[in-house]
Amino acid sequence: MLASDNQRLFNNAVIRVQHLHQLAAKMINDFEDSLLPEERRQLSKIFPLSFCNSDYIEAPTGKDETQKSSMLKLLRISFRLIESWEFPSQTLSGTISNSLTVGSPNQITEKLADLKMGISVLIKGCLDGQPNMDDNDSLPLPFEDFYLTIGENNLRESFRLLACFKKDMHKVETYLRVANCRRSLDSNCTL
Repeated sequence: MLASDNQRLFNNAVIRVQHLHQLAAKMINDFEDSLLPEERRQLSKIFPLSFCNSDYIEAPTGKDETQKSSMLKLLRISFRLIESWEFPSQTLSGTISNSLTVGSPNQITEKLADLKMGISVLIKGCLDGQPNMDDNDSLPLPFEDFYLTIGENNLRESFRLLACFKKDMHKVETYLRVANCRRSLDSNCTL
């Protein structure tokens, strides 16, 4: 892969995940705006105490650890995070988006699939013909059917799903930015 093609692919991946992150933020804002004041107060207490299922994916826990991670590691983690939303994004698109103005029902799922494919190409480019030795790539995700129980009437779970999606898209955006900076050999890849 040519360096210019690789740079264009990185730029496209960053733009796509930024869009998903902004979309997630808009979805949360629209969701909160549709709530009654009492419902809003209840939800503000929930998320800090909740966990996201993607928390099971091994990832850097802070800025320092992210800065020390290799470009390939950041790409692989980003891939896993995107992959972890393949099924839940259908729930996001179908259940929650029906009452929100976020575009077509498959918009999120399609954007995630495009991003996953782009990150996969970037990973292959980093490997440069070497075999993929990451054992975690073939492990099943620990929560494939977790979001099956989320429905329109479950306010807490709907909010949690949106908040986790936003959190994970922020992580992927950060990891891709750092990986892209690493690729450019810029010594100042600060977060």
